[in-house]
Amino acid sequence: MYYPDSKLPKVGTTIFSVMSQLAAQHNAINLSQGFPDFEGPEQLRKRVAYHIGHKANQYAPMTGVQPLREAIAEKAKRLYGANVCADEEVTVTSGATEAIFAAISAVVRQGDEVIVFDPCYDCYEPAIELNGGICRHISLTLPEFTIDWQALKEALTPRTRMIIVNTPHNPSGVTLSRQDLDKLAELVRDTHILLLGDEVYEHIVFDQQPHCSLLTHSELAARSFVVSSFGKTYHTTGWKVGYCIAPKPLSVELRKVHQYLTFSTAAPFQLAIADYMLHHPEYTGELPGFYQEKRDLFCQVIERSRFSFTPAKGTYFQLVDYSAISDMDDVSFSRWLTTEKGVAAIPVSVFCQNPDPDMRLVRFCFAKNEKTLREAGELLCQL
Repeated sequence: MYYPDSKLPKVGTTIFSVMSQLAAQHNAINLSQGFPDFEGPEQLRKRVAYHIGHKANQYAPMTGVQPLREAIAEKAKRLYGANVCADEEVTVTSGATEAIFAAISAVVRQGDEVIVFDPCYDCYEPAIELNGGICRHISLTLPEFTIDWQALKEALTPRTRMIIVNTPHNPSGVTLSRQDLDKLAELVRDTHILLLGDEVYEHIVFDQQPHCSLLTHSELAARSFVVSSFGKTYHTTGWKVGYCIAPKPLSVELRKVHQYLTFSTAAPFQLAIADYMLHHPEYTGELPGFYQEKRDLFCQVIERSRFSFTPAKGTYFQLVDYSAISDMDDVSFSRWLTTEKGVAAIPVSVFCQNPDPDMRLVRFCFAKNEKTLREAGELLCQL
């Protein structure tokens, strides 16, 4: 029997699945994979049950149910000042990962170059390579995880099709500023380069700072796919509901791919989210404070540990440096921490093409109940 060579020879099981499985096997506290250990809003869950009981159990429209697309467009206007057409520029997808894959597939052709910033989320490069593109990695400047604008300028070529930006950034928690958006606009002006904004943590930005979405910058919005996730916003990652906002010409191409990936997303979830957005517009404004309390608690409980850290500016992840604890590489340290000490983390090197061998960073997820965070903190302070 002949089996073809792998189209993704470098890809194995994602580190998130590996570490969660390891945590389960060793009964460790799982601060690795990014999911909450608490439920989403009760009223939102009740609306799902309502719509299941009221005949919303067949295919939703390919682009998403009308009430949800309208709610997304209204939110973009209210929060970012963006005039978005619900019919032609909003597409509901089966999670943000599907939206990212569809956006890349829609515009990246054989030999096109796509720039990503390391450490970068692990779904970008496989999508680029499957579509014949070439992934160009630029390392963020440590320890602040800022973009090296000169390096980006030098990396641009006539073959650059897309730049992927992630803000708030996973895994570092760093956010882009308005000045960053202006610098990005200056670099791509008078080019045909497109942008993909991975903004799934758009509502989790701390210390009263704004989320500087690509949608807030009209020049950038005109060439951008902007992706977000209801799973992250409403603590319902298992529902796999996301969306993409893009100008009509880009949305047309994205939808051509989307219709043959999943076609549509579960109707009861969409309708429930639309209901909740309509009746609870205040929710997104309250979310930063909700997660900032968890960030501050986690930082407090590990303050007397030997980890060093700077509190995250966004997301529900906290990076820590373990240099004072061990000389192990971060993959080995994460496995040891899980199997021997009972707390699971994610090594940061897996987000990088060429990680610094001296980097000693791991990522913890603090989207957990207080009891979970305190128990994890006690174990970490014993190292």
